[in-house]
Amino acid sequence: MQITWLGHSGFRIQIENAVLLVDPWLDGNPMFPADRRADALAGVTHVFLTHAHGDHASDALAIARETGATLAAIHELAEYLKREGATDVIGFGKGGTLVAGGAKVTMVNASHSSSIDFASGNAIAGGSEAGFMIAGEGQVIYLSGDTDIMADMDWMADYHKPSIGILSCGGHYTMDMARAAYAARRYFNFRTVIPCHYKTFGLLAQDASELKAGLPPGTNMIEPVVMEPITF
Repeated sequence: MQITWLGHSGFRIQIENAVLLVDPWLDGNPMFPADRRADALAGVTHVFLTHAHGDHASDALAIARETGATLAAIHELAEYLKREGATDVIGFGKGGTLVAGGAKVTMVNASHSSSIDFASGNAIAGGSEAGFMIAGEGQVIYLSGDTDIMADMDWMADYHKPSIGILSCGGHYTMDMARAAYAARRYFNFRTVIPCHYKTFGLLAQDASELKAGLPPGTNMIEPVVMEPITF
């Protein structure tokens, strides 16, 4: 299994027989090197979206057209993408599980907001924000999406037992580093934590040292480097 950061909250996850992109914001992402686009999209089978904001979902339709990948998102966002011309799109909801090349992707709750803010005109409702539990190859990845700490993390951790946590932690729009560390200590038993939704803009945290310092003993934190795969 390989997890590759695309910058901001975007990830490429090679797991089982699937290549998943989650929230692949490439065009306009100041962290993503434009000359690596083909590498990021190579072999992609599915694109999963945690919510509708432009820094997560605005590239999804173009990527699906370019690669032939299946799009998957909460129902309302999926319906919007269909209206915009997506032909292979699956809408599902929290508690729902999709099987992607042998990997199981379950949508779980998040605490944020979700509007389609990248279309022309005013922002429109884009359904609810979410995270994902991605199970395969003997691992479960909790990809938090944009969220603050939630009491739901208690049952989510107990039920899904994720070993890898990809946590939004840049602050301002999501948990900051201290809050993400608290969530990891309070609710989860991660072996590995990977921070995201940081460094992109000046409003966000620029390093993850506070997260690392706050994690429980024995938890390995990996600060990802854009387009450098992390192998498990």
